Amino acid sequence: MTWAQVVVLSIVQGLTEFLPVSSSGHLRIVSELFWGEDAGASFTAVIQLGTELAVLVFFAKDIWRILTGWFAGIVDKHKRGFDYRMGWMVIVGTIPVGLAGVLLKDLIRENFRNLWITAAVLILFSFVFIAAERRGTKARGFDELTMRDAIVMGLWQCLALIPGVSRSGGTISGGLLRNLDREVATRFSFLLAIPAVLASGLFSLPDAFDPQAGQAASGAQLLVGSGIAFVLGYISIAWLLKFVSNHSFAWFSAYRIPLGILVMLLLATGVMQPY
Repeated sequence: MTWAQVVVLSIVQGLTEFLPVSSSGHLRIVSELFWGEDAGASFTAVIQLGTELAVLVFFAKDIWRILTGWFAGIVDKHKRGFDYRMGWMVIVGTIPVGLAGVLLKDLIRENFRNLWITAAVLILFSFVFIAAERRGTKARGFDELTMRDAIVMGLWQCLALIPGVSRSGGTISGGLLRNLDREVATRFSFLLAIPAVLASGLFSLPDAFDPQAGQAASGAQLLVGSGIAFVLGYISIAWLLKFVSNHSFAWFSAYRIPLGILVMLLLATGVMQPY
């Protein structure tokens, strides 16, 4: 990969990872449009470590409280409060995407990266946002989260393995359909993504240097790319949490649908290739 590719794609990753617009879909589109070649799922997974570091820093107090509460509950059953249960919710909610990631590895790295699929999903999943906003009561608070919520949102997270869906969009939609408050669903979505994205990035690290599909990147490029993604990801988290407190997720459909249509037009006219 060239340094220009790394910088541009890292900026795209940082800006789009936490917004319900699909960072993997944007990386796929930008790679094909400007360089005529897919950067690859491994590169995407590795620079996601930068944005996940942003989550760790932004939610450091919450994560520490959950971890200490979980370990305390493991040692002493009398200390099994909400944070103990939250720890298990994150663990159990991560299992579906972990299993799907292992079982569908080849599809994720090759077949799912067809730009026709990405464009179609950008459009179709936008209507899921709209339906979730309309159907969800948004009446349940953070202390009302249950294991069933975690499992449902974890299953929705599996859809994010398809570029164009959006990890945050999928899990937040699942939370809204469970009648969670929009900000509660967003915060839990971020926490739920941490184990899955960290595992995916570390697992994909060797392939990023010598990929079976996509382009290879140097260690310096991956480090710089992750750093750029971290800074912009941190800013994106703060902005999104402020946005969702007063605005509907359906607004993002007004961006996703035209983008999906544009990609389809570029594919149909031969300006872009599906692979």
